[in-house]
Amino acid sequence: MTQQLNNQVFAYAKQFTDNAFKAQSVALNGFEQVASLQLQAFEKQSRALADFFAVAAEARDADGVRGLWEKGAALSRESAEQAAAVSQEVVAVGRKVAESLGTLAQAQRAANDAVVSPVGAPKTAAAK
Repeated sequence: MTQQLNNQVFAYAKQFTDNAFKAQSVALNGFEQVASLQLQAFEKQSRALADFFAVAAEARDADGVRGLWEKGAALSRESAEQAAAVSQEVVAVGRKVAESLGTLAQAQRAANDAVVSPVGAPKTAAAK
């Protein structure tokens, strides 16, 4: 009886740690994807801003400054659109991570029920 209980406890502990490592892996992969998306967006915005400043440094007259106004507005619009697109991608990654973690939690819950069921069975039979 004790050996059977020990085997069940060790099997449960192993499955629990396996699921914990899987959950950590899923979460870290999600963080990595989000960081990558944000870094790529930051690089694109930095390049666009550097190009804008290069053009701004070359502006010598009123017409050049007017052209800067239009380019600045376009840069702002593109940055806002890019930020919205990256935000949507980040939410999609977060949703995938949450779904994966939910699946792992359901598997762990099933393992919990499998461990509790054999232990609870003698008590119900003894109560009758």
